[in-house]
Amino acid sequence: MTFPTTMSGSTPNTAPESIHVAVGVIRNDRGDILITRRPDHVHQGGLWEFPGGKREPGEAVDQALRRELREELGITLLSSTPLMRIQHRYPDRRVILDVYEVEAFLGQPHGREEQPLVWVRPEKLDRYPFPEANRPILNRLCLPPWYAVLEGGGSAGGYRERFHTLLEQGVKLIYWRGRDLSIEEYTSLTPEFLGIAGTPKAKLMIRGKPFEAVENAGLHLSSRQLQDLKKRPSGWWKVSAACHNLADLRRAQAIGLDFVVLSPVLATATHPAAIPLGWTKAAQWISQVALPIYLMGGLHLEDLETAKKIGAQGIAGIRLFLF
Repeated sequence: MTFPTTMSGSTPNTAPESIHVAVGVIRNDRGDILITRRPDHVHQGGLWEFPGGKREPGEAVDQALRRELREELGITLLSSTPLMRIQHRYPDRRVILDVYEVEAFLGQPHGREEQPLVWVRPEKLDRYPFPEANRPILNRLCLPPWYAVLEGGGSAGGYRERFHTLLEQGVKLIYWRGRDLSIEEYTSLTPEFLGIAGTPKAKLMIRGKPFEAVENAGLHLSSRQLQDLKKRPSGWWKVSAACHNLADLRRAQAIGLDFVVLSPVLATATHPAAIPLGWTKAAQWISQVALPIYLMGGLHLEDLETAKKIGAQGIAGIRLFLF
């Protein structure tokens, strides 16, 4: 995944109302992430943000990030990797954020402009108010690389066994699908699973009906349900959806979903008639939306690095984590 170094050609519009920003996600040795508070008098003042700043005319994005980190924090950027691109429109301006994962730097970050800064655990970033344009970054940073689909248990006992196996394997995000159960069986097991997984230990995504919003759980939508939505359902910890084409991805982004699953990437025995996307097309689609995307279909655990290299959040699967 790469970002353009200039804003010419097919890159986004640079009309006066557009602001192009280079953003750095900086971690310390404990995995904490550095955030700083914007001055009260500027646009989105008083809110927290990831370090970085506006790209100057003719300046490459990575050069802008290096300069901004030196000017703001007094550190020298040694290496970084593109993480995601975000385009967001506020009422008074349009912003383009090119977000990088900072891999190495020299120096000790400090507020050279007297701006407050704190190191925060990724799962606690949502306690800080950020500009709306930063929301995809927050989702990206707080979500794990694995997304397990809890399916094929066959019975209440079978599902309990699979559920606990996933937790023992360290899976932090589980979609409780259970389509081979009756709605009564599914409904009876859900509170039990929520009582265990709706904690920092793991998070549970559930089917919508017959449930109302559950604050400590997420809602996962089918691609058909996604098409019927006009806005993101409220009250849920996260809302995700199954996507199978670029139109699905764009709709999920437009209505403000938190992440999606894109499939099938490779051929699968369970859906032999489905035409797989392949890595190249998956990479092209990922680059066109600012959403955390899990890839699914015919994948193995060792495919995680490939998925991340093309910009995916991680990989999802049913039997992938049951070992």
